[in-house]
Amino acid sequence: MDWTFAKSFLAVAETGSLSAAARDLGVSQPTLGRHIKEMEAQLGAELFHRAPRGLTLTQTGASIVPSAKAMRDAAMQMATSVAGQKQSLDGTVRITASVVISSYHLPRIIAHIREVEPQIAIELVPSDESHNLLYREADIAIRMYRPKQLDLIAQNLGDIRLGVFAAKSYIARRGLPLSVADLLHHDFIGYDKNPAILDGMNQAGLGLTRDFFKVRCDDSIAYWELVKSGCGIGFSQAEIGNRDPDLIALDLGFPLPVLPVWLTAHEAMRDTPRIRRVWDLLAQGLSPLVS
Repeated sequence: MDWTFAKSFLAVAETGSLSAAARDLGVSQPTLGRHIKEMEAQLGAELFHRAPRGLTLTQTGASIVPSAKAMRDAAMQMATSVAGQKQSLDGTVRITASVVISSYHLPRIIAHIREVEPQIAIELVPSDESHNLLYREADIAIRMYRPKQLDLIAQNLGDIRLGVFAAKSYIARRGLPLSVADLLHHDFIGYDKNPAILDGMNQAGLGLTRDFFKVRCDDSIAYWELVKSGCGIGFSQAEIGNRDPDLIALDLGFPLPVLPVWLTAHEAMRDTPRIRRVWDLLAQGLSPLVS
């Protein structure tokens, strides 16, 4: 069987629609539909139930999903092993990191990489989701947790401190909070669906609910712009907040958690010269941010 058919089948099985799978694979929807029909013809079995809202697996289709995943894993493992043997520096390195790290820290680091190693092209994937290094969705990941997969290599760079900040315009309007009790009468910016800020403040014994935050937003960049615009008190990496002259750092009266920073790569790719070089330059560039 043509591996392309199996790859198309697996994409549709995982997304539940031809349109979503086509976007993920970068092919047209008619091409993907033709792959599925040809695969069904080769196997002599229907793999999907067609419905107005998408496609669902038949019993036969569900039974071959593990085999299709095994084919994908084997194909990606072969590609990764071959790519890992390339000895020249020229080529592309794909980096994924959180939206905040990608927006506020990596641009200057990537500019330095391009200056000292112009033969290396960089692809940056800002995302707060974990990208799969085995499937070459990225060559190097900067993550705020320790990876657990056995086939990954990781280096802990240290911890990034968090801080609490308010715009000077907000302080001019509402005054400077002088105590923890005083803080409860101020406007805080929280997350919408993400419980991280609420849970963190409640772990400090504040006993808050989601309604305590009068402005809520899950998008990291938009969240920080709300803080800078004076919508309320908010949280950020200390280094980001401290560099802005229009913000004031506040003391909430209780310790804030830290964010561990890990560089991660697939073990088959880590010693590829261009990836090893970018790894070292990323570690060097991020080192001023961590303690």
